[in-house]
Amino acid sequence: MLGKMATDRHHCCSSFIFLLLPLLLQFHSGKSDLQLNYYAESCPNAEEIIKQEVIKLYDKHGNTAVSWVRNLFHDCMVKSCDASLLLETVNGIQSEQLSDRSFGMRNFKYVKTIKQALEKECPMTVSCADIVSLSARDGIVLLGGPRIEMKTGRKDSKESYLTEVENTIPNHNDTMELVLSRFQSIGIDTEGTVALLGAHSVGRVHCVNLVHRLYPTVDPTLDPHYAEYLKGRCPTPDPNPKAVLYARNDRKTPMILDNMYYKNLLEHKGLLLVDQQLTSDPTTSPFVEKMAADNGYFHDQFARAVLLLAENNPLTGDQGEVRKDCRYVNSD
Repeated sequence: MLGKMATDRHHCCSSFIFLLLPLLLQFHSGKSDLQLNYYAESCPNAEEIIKQEVIKLYDKHGNTAVSWVRNLFHDCMVKSCDASLLLETVNGIQSEQLSDRSFGMRNFKYVKTIKQALEKECPMTVSCADIVSLSARDGIVLLGGPRIEMKTGRKDSKESYLTEVENTIPNHNDTMELVLSRFQSIGIDTEGTVALLGAHSVGRVHCVNLVHRLYPTVDPTLDPHYAEYLKGRCPTPDPNPKAVLYARNDRKTPMILDNMYYKNLLEHKGLLLVDQQLTSDPTTSPFVEKMAADNGYFHDQFARAVLLLAENNPLTGDQGEVRKDCRYVNSD
């Protein structure tokens, strides 16, 4: 009898551990290993250093704030928030920056400025992946967006994923169905996707990505007066990709992350095809109208979606590494 009780107790414990194992594994997945103030002991001033460097760069080059937001999107959509985007082509690595999806991205050189300030304070401690996330967070505030509390503790990848870029980052002329599915694959719902596209409230778009809406005939979904403005900015159907030919995403508040983007969409003044599709697709149009009416609601949803993006499948613990130079994998 006692033997049977011992066996039952052993069986019970084994079953309990078996049931508990998936839960324990879940807690040890990358996302849960991220934490607020990860560098509190190893580099207490890390987040303040990043913030001050981002502010200094913004004061000299205002467009850097927009670049940090775009970096977050391009890095975290591809596999993981792991700074793979920052790797340059060298030693068998092909940079993700070579992809057509990366067209127009710039200011990568200033990531080095931020990294050097951190290396001076705490060598080999703060990851490039966390620089990508925290610089985006601070850039969003400088652009008039919401303050977002971000967890840290990401590690840097040892490889890039150039071949994955086009399969994960939506293109400016993709169908809304495809765009939504790409975001859904990393856990961002329709409402969050509409909010993230609100990042198009700031910055500019090269004429290369616009002319198909203007030539040979004007896209009928474009406001005619707006189309004339765009033709003035992009006077030929075959612009030189290396020339400085662009149009602002938002002419009224071009460097403020606000809901003017959605108001423009409702007036048929969406710059990219993907923007204008937000108003014509029945699954997204109600959110466009709601965000156009309420900037606070837009900011709340934008902050929620940015957090989901920034915590996509991070490398943590002994995965990856902390790069000394964000452009290159550490030499062994």
